[in-house]
Amino acid sequence: MILRSLQRALRRTGLKSLAFIPLVLGLTFLTTPSSALAACCTLKSGGSPNATSIASLYNIIFYIAIIVFLVVTGFIVYSVWAFRASKHPVAAQIHGNTKLELGLTAGAAGILVILATVTFIKLPGIINPPDSNASTASVLSASLTAPNPPNGNKLTICVTGRQFIWRYTYGAGCNKSAWADKLPYSYQEMVVPAGETVDLIIQSSDVIHSWWVPALGGKVDAVPGFTTYTWFQAEHANELYHGQCAQLCGRQHAFMTALVKVVTPQQYKSWLKQQGTLINEQNDQVTELRQELIKQGYLTSSGVF
Repeated sequence: MILRSLQRALRRTGLKSLAFIPLVLGLTFLTTPSSALAACCTLKSGGSPNATSIASLYNIIFYIAIIVFLVVTGFIVYSVWAFRASKHPVAAQIHGNTKLELGLTAGAAGILVILATVTFIKLPGIINPPDSNASTASVLSASLTAPNPPNGNKLTICVTGRQFIWRYTYGAGCNKSAWADKLPYSYQEMVVPAGETVDLIIQSSDVIHSWWVPALGGKVDAVPGFTTYTWFQAEHANELYHGQCAQLCGRQHAFMTALVKVVTPQQYKSWLKQQGTLINEQNDQVTELRQELIKQGYLTSSGVF
């Protein structure tokens, strides 16, 4: 409706209507349903407090940028029309307006102060993880590795990027003694309890990958030889969040998806126990097969055929 009105105005009054284009664009943006704006212009959020803080900071900067864009564009379009060559064939030589220049400088400085203030207000909620809000101490671990909740209680999960799948190892020491401690693990789909602060230790075994589940926070690179950290706290149980490797890591990069399944703390305990049982059963089967191959002479005790 608004665009059709703009087209009729252009046909009726010519180029003079160009001065109203920024106004029309602004009205179109402000009257667009929030769901449509979320699909095209804003970040996913709501799954974790840090994701919500990132999205709200982004929205504040985005709306201020829209207002600045509309004001500047409107002024430019007005100036082009009001001082066109057909109306003013000889350009007037005018010295700058000191008050206007000071006002524009003060306005720009004010915008920067607002953005800096909002950023510093939101930054602690993005960087610092909160305490867990559920009583499942048996699945949490206290650790000195960053990031760390105030009370030190958190669930530690190692995220390892491999061409072309994510591996998740659960428990403290997952990046040091996972095999010796026989820690449970899963591929592609991470399972976490709702309300728990989850500390992610992110690594790569081959090339650069990037862990990113938009609804749960910002993306973090997985770089070979380096360890990076991030955190999230899934607020709602019975949710499945979708993510994607955000670095071009090879020909199958597009298929390297990431899933985070959020369950209740009780369901998480049951899943963790079941996962450990399944892994032990499979290890026993592999041991039996290895022994049989050695017995038949297809494999030596050192693992060489």
